[in-house]
Amino acid sequence: MMSRHQPIYDIAELCALKGVTNVVLSPGSRCAPLTLAFTRHPKLTCKTISDERSAAFMGLGMAQQTKIATALVCTSGTAVYNYAPAVAEAFFAKTPLVMFTADRPAEWVAQQDGQTIFQQGIFGNHVKGFFQLPQDYNHPDSAWAINRMVNDALNLAMQYPQGPVHVNAPFREPLYPETAEDFSYSKGINVQQVVSSELTLSKSTRKQLTKELSGFHKILLVGGQQHNDAPVIQFMEQVSQKHSLPFIGDVISNLHSITNLVRHADLFLGQASIEVKKSLQPDLLITFGESVISKNVKLFLRQFPAKAHWHIQPTGIPADTFQGLTKIIHTEPAEFFDFLDKFETPENFERQKQSNYQKLWEVEERKALRCLEEFFPQAEFAELELVHELMNALPENCGLHLANSMSVRYANFIGLTTEKKSVTVFSNRGTSGIDGCTSTAVGHALASKTPTILLTGDMAFFYDRNAFWHNYAIPNLHIVVLNNHGGTIFNMIDGPAALPESEEYFVTQQSLSARKLCEEFGFDYLKIDNRRKVQNTLKDFLDFDGSTKILELESSHTLNKTIFEALKLKIKKSYES
Repeated sequence: MMSRHQPIYDIAELCALKGVTNVVLSPGSRCAPLTLAFTRHPKLTCKTISDERSAAFMGLGMAQQTKIATALVCTSGTAVYNYAPAVAEAFFAKTPLVMFTADRPAEWVAQQDGQTIFQQGIFGNHVKGFFQLPQDYNHPDSAWAINRMVNDALNLAMQYPQGPVHVNAPFREPLYPETAEDFSYSKGINVQQVVSSELTLSKSTRKQLTKELSGFHKILLVGGQQHNDAPVIQFMEQVSQKHSLPFIGDVISNLHSITNLVRHADLFLGQASIEVKKSLQPDLLITFGESVISKNVKLFLRQFPAKAHWHIQPTGIPADTFQGLTKIIHTEPAEFFDFLDKFETPENFERQKQSNYQKLWEVEERKALRCLEEFFPQAEFAELELVHELMNALPENCGLHLANSMSVRYANFIGLTTEKKSVTVFSNRGTSGIDGCTSTAVGHALASKTPTILLTGDMAFFYDRNAFWHNYAIPNLHIVVLNNHGGTIFNMIDGPAALPESEEYFVTQQSLSARKLCEEFGFDYLKIDNRRKVQNTLKDFLDFDGSTKILELESSHTLNKTIFEALKLKIKKSYES
């Protein structure tokens, strides 16, 4: 007997045919037809995660790692809403997710039926598209509509800008197959493929850009968050050296393999004099990639704007982060850098201006790096120094996940050297929330055998402890927890630090330790409580011997603030000497 849910079962087959490999499901009854469809498919890897918020972030991590859409499946009601934080992150971080959410039939919504809320359009503007499946599947038109909508959803999720798509599926009871019911996937399922043309720069566009480019002699490149694409980045370095172009890149830009990269702009732009900043002001700013961490870089480019700002991205409307966007060039960065590589400038006085401009940036970068190298060791061992030691000791071919708040900022202050070119950096900077940082890293670890290292603060770590509430081994995940027993960032930024309510209502002190969590989940626990242990403990921590490991540094937020302020003062004094 053919199943009445056949069009639903065929959703899994269509996902597999279109390249989906990872599915994250959360337990529930209303989603039974979807759950059976995905878990019984031989080509799909399914994980069950009870906490839907954590499950969605794990799916996000899998999609970041594989660059392929992850499918999410959950039951009806508030379970769907728990996807929201990860969906928002995926939308702004341009990460492909397809959420298949079970629902009650439409006539039962708002009728006090269990686990029933308004699910249609629930994610609002934070999804690229929403599809409501038919709630009766027996008619051939319904089967056709389901296939068409799921094709559209999968295609939309993967098209630039990639992002989350919501498919809502209402089910009537019975939800489970009868004993004699046949379970199989249909043959010859219709697959709609998208054929995309390459976004190349035409001869006329290249000619126009060449004419405009010749009028600028202080050109600055800024790369935002992006994947570690080694061949393209090597090409960028070639162009940068050929034309003496200074290149700014945060740690999340994955541009650290570029030899002359300006890695510490966040440090020196916050302390440099007005005169120095004026000398660094560009005529032309060229940007690509997504978000930039550095507040000081943003402020600098807003306060000392370029005459022109070109942004490179394949399609769509870009963000005007620096408030001076003048030209949007719809192409891939690789195509634009090919144009720059072929652009020829004569050896003359104007060419020398660009070379001198690059040297100005190099001088400030070397000064900041020298201050950083002279700064350690400090009298007391604290978070910034541990991050310094960790970043320098990272193994080859690992993934470094940076939680939000101070963790990602510490890593950006320290930076990665050219020698760490095989390290790929990830961070949830679409919305910059702390809520799913650990789950995202777990998703990476589950989708890859690559060593994965998470650097996180205590608030982000304990907030997302359900990242470990599942039955899957994650031996390739090692975590550094900077435990200052509160939200240190609120003790460092202007505003809350000076308020009498700061300790209780902003810093929010807590007394937890990662030791108990390790005991609960069977992880190896390592602790650093003085400098003498650092080298040996880090060596043990970075040994991927088949165990999940958590390394904890407990320190006071007062000490960490004092040391961070001392670093800023040292850099500031370097401009006074």
